[in-house]
Amino acid sequence: MTEVKMKSLRDAYGQALADLGAENENIVVLDADLSGSTRTSIFAARFPERFFNMGVAEQDMVSTAAGLAAAGKIPFASTFAVFASGRAWDQVRQSVCMGKMNVKIVASHGGITVGEDGPTHQALEDIALMRVMPNITVIVPADAHETAAAVRRAAQLSGPFYIRTARDKFPVLLREDVEFTPGKAARLREGTDVAIIACGIMVSKALEAAEVLSNEGVSAAVVNMSSIKPIDVEMIVSMARETGAIVTAEEHSIIGGLGSAVAEEVSETEPVPVIRVGMRAAVGSSGAPEELLNLFGMNTEAVVEAARKAIGMKKEPAATQAKTVMTG
Repeated sequence: MTEVKMKSLRDAYGQALADLGAENENIVVLDADLSGSTRTSIFAARFPERFFNMGVAEQDMVSTAAGLAAAGKIPFASTFAVFASGRAWDQVRQSVCMGKMNVKIVASHGGITVGEDGPTHQALEDIALMRVMPNITVIVPADAHETAAAVRRAAQLSGPFYIRTARDKFPVLLREDVEFTPGKAARLREGTDVAIIACGIMVSKALEAAEVLSNEGVSAAVVNMSSIKPIDVEMIVSMARETGAIVTAEEHSIIGGLGSAVAEEVSETEPVPVIRVGMRAAVGSSGAPEELLNLFGMNTEAVVEAARKAIGMKKEPAATQAKTVMTG
């Protein structure tokens, strides 16, 4: 059995940011007194003259980042996801998104796996809050390698970005040289009975679920939909047509995130059953990351059960229905 490598997404961000700093002197970094946790401390140690600790003032941090962008810099602003999306929402909307400012917000500690810090620090609404904004690209990388690729791509492209990273270490799924393109998803596994479309750490759960389903004789496709906005509509439609049933999996509320985005596209283009796996409770709880994923139904078993349900909801092809009626 191949040993699964575990790497931290926030560590990958910190290292990628420092590497970019060596390549481009216009890159500057801002943090809200959490550089040790967000890993911008790696950049700060190498380029202290381009690092700004804004203190516990997330709104000021975002507004300052917008000003630096207006002056031709490429600012990366980091704090916990719950603060970047919630406390600074107005500044992100007014100062960054409306003017299409070249600000990259990379938020750590996303999702329930923040763990023992509890519900006040578990961002479960951030993707919904960011996705509704104008002109912003919203990314939830599947692993450390994709995180580094997304950060590098964000630095190359003009405009606002929101990239969500996680606190804990998670399985490495993709090649170290993986390329990232906003608006493009990747098929990680082919399948014909159901498509599991996942983002972030739930991609690993989706792959595990597909293996369980395979042992039951069910063919499940797995798609890494790390780009939430823009979303890969072509991939979604293809999965709906090829499998006739979709499961979405995300470490986020089922309202407003990946599940909502996929359901919206499916309902308008290729209606098929869509079962959403994600946070259904109003608030989280304090506990170990895996315990919380199990408690709130964001684990392999939940994805497997959702796939069974989605398959059971599939309609018979029109030709089959007509034949059944005619033959009685």
